[in-house]
Amino acid sequence: MQNIKRVNPIRDKSYDFALRVINLYKYLKSKSEYVMSKQLLRCGTSIGALVREAEHAESKADFIHKMAIAQKEANETDY
Repeated sequence: MQNIKRVNPIRDKSYDFALRVINLYKYLKSKSEYVMSKQLLRCGTSIGALVREAEHAESKADFIHKMAIAQKEANETDY
């Protein structure tokens, strides 16, 4: 059986975004900005975690719910 890699651009982009958020967090922390940087780290990295959870959702409704929460985290990160 052939091993086929599945392409998921949302997963890939949310992972890349999390890496960028981590780098921004490190930069802000070096400038002594702790409160905002920690919140940015939490909401910016949770997007990818929620997308990964949605990949293994128990139902269509569960998938939609997890992706909706990921959208809320993205909105918070944008703010």
